[in-house]
Amino acid sequence: MSDRTASRTRSTSESTVELELNLDGTGRSSIDTSVPFFDHLLTAFAKHSLTDLTVRASGDTHIDAHHTVEDVSIVLGDAIREALGDKAGISRYGDALVPLDEALAQAVVDISGRPYLVHSGEPEGFEFHLIGGHFTGSLVRHAFEAITYHAGLTVHVRVLGGRDPHHIAEAEFKAFARAFRQAKALDPLVVGIPSTKGAL
Repeated sequence: MSDRTASRTRSTSESTVELELNLDGTGRSSIDTSVPFFDHLLTAFAKHSLTDLTVRASGDTHIDAHHTVEDVSIVLGDAIREALGDKAGISRYGDALVPLDEALAQAVVDISGRPYLVHSGEPEGFEFHLIGGHFTGSLVRHAFEAITYHAGLTVHVRVLGGRDPHHIAEAEFKAFARAFRQAKALDPLVVGIPSTKGAL
């Protein structure tokens, strides 16, 4: 098995991001993005996808959390793509249905090499809600957009129910994590690249 790790950095006038990951980890994480609720979501992603993840980020959060969340998500997507390598031997597909109290979210992941996000079901007004002080609900979709595009994933996320914005956002990230865990898993029955085209 090849080493499925990556280390990436990104520095702009809006943020600085340092990130390391290991796709074959145990879910350990050490995360400080300067956006506490996003730290919480990334910690859940690491834990439930069995990805070891270290993130250090700082940015212009005095203006908005938007730039920092976006840039961390870009770097996470780039690192996932790098760590996946040629994708030989992976399961490729994963799906999960995850509850968090009253909230219920479904995610389906295809490590396809073709970035595509379908995201639906968040309740009306969710995008305007402040979670944890300065993380707006709209950033959930924005994070998924950046991750899927830069990682080359096809991802469908649906919120099937929920009332509490914290629970809804966390259920979405946990569902994504569980689906990604299945998709990235090495399958002993898969020989080579799991695509009739011979490349992903």
